[in-house]
Amino acid sequence: MPSVKVRAGEPIDKALRALKKKLDKEGIMKAAKAHRFYDKPSVKSRAKSKAALKYKKIKSPRTV
Repeated sequence: MPSVKVRAGEPIDKALRALKKKLDKEGIMKAAKAHRFYDKPSVKSRAKSKAALKYKKIKSPRTV
C-alpha cells in the first residue's frame, strides 16, 4: 500500500498530488477501474485484440 508522509507546514494538495503519482505509477487506480464491472472473457479478448491492432498500427513504419 503506497503512503505519503506529510511534513510539517506542507500543503495537503502537494501530498495528495504525490499520492496520486504513486498510485498511477503502481497501476492501482487502473486495476481498480478494471475490476469495477465484470467483463465476459469474450469481451476482454476482443478489447485486447483491438488494443493490439491499434498498437501495431501506430508502431508499424508507414510506407507511402
